[in-house]
Amino acid sequence: MLRRLTLIVVIVVMAIFQNVIAQELNCQMSVTTRQVEGTDKQIYNTLQTALYDFVNNRRWSSYTFTIEERIECTMMINVTERVSTDEFKATLNVVLRRPVYKSSYNSVLLNLVDRDIQFKYVELQPLDFQDNAIVSELTAIIGYYAYIMIGLDFDSFSPNGGTPFFEKAQNLVNLGQGSSYAGWKAYEGTKNRYWLAENLTNSSYGKLREFLYQYHRMGLDLMSENVEGGRAAITESLKLLQQAYRDKPGSYLFQLIMDAKRDEIINVYSGAPDNEKVIAVNMLKELDPSNSAKYQKILEK
Repeated sequence: MLRRLTLIVVIVVMAIFQNVIAQELNCQMSVTTRQVEGTDKQIYNTLQTALYDFVNNRRWSSYTFTIEERIECTMMINVTERVSTDEFKATLNVVLRRPVYKSSYNSVLLNLVDRDIQFKYVELQPLDFQDNAIVSELTAIIGYYAYIMIGLDFDSFSPNGGTPFFEKAQNLVNLGQGSSYAGWKAYEGTKNRYWLAENLTNSSYGKLREFLYQYHRMGLDLMSENVEGGRAAITESLKLLQQAYRDKPGSYLFQLIMDAKRDEIINVYSGAPDNEKVIAVNMLKELDPSNSAKYQKILEK
């Protein structure tokens, strides 16, 4: 009887522990194949399940997360070509969201499409990953973006909090210099995995990372309790963006930030006093001139 009671207690404690302790990511993973001909679709379902388990059940850091603290994200692989039985070309859409303090609102931190995805996959073969070697192009890419997303999330909660994760992503880029696949090298374009990691680890772009903290932690997180104070902090954060833009115009990280934040910033200032609107709109038009018409609408509301 005592042994049975002890076993029940252990099971209950383990169940509670599993509900309290979790991995870092809560990532919705999907694999679509609309552009691929053929009837052998089961391999893609298997791949989707394997990737879901790989991303969500792996510990990407030494930090302890609760279920509620897991980082919300989405990875959508769109297979565009089956090169051979076990080789595929695809695009990858990565979306990262961050909860805003005392609200049900999730702010988008990142929304990018990587078009340089090519990998080999054998159905039911375990997905292997190492930090110090590229043993699989697919897991290296997914691992790279896992570190990027965790780093951006940490940056939004503490100044430069994401540095250890960006360094891990940079290490994968360094290893990728020997890869025969595209996306890892500087000369292959200005908007790829190389340049994102470079921008995030290069101190010359430090003001962009300062913006992530100031905008989210000092701005959005404050707005549920103090709208005016939160919006003022966001205005200050835009000045950091302005300085970064003037120092290094056209960086990949800057463009990703603007793409993620454009509509949200417009909403933030739609209810602001006229003088705040004018200040914000003037900065935004300088930062993002191709979307000046969108920012002009702030003044009309």
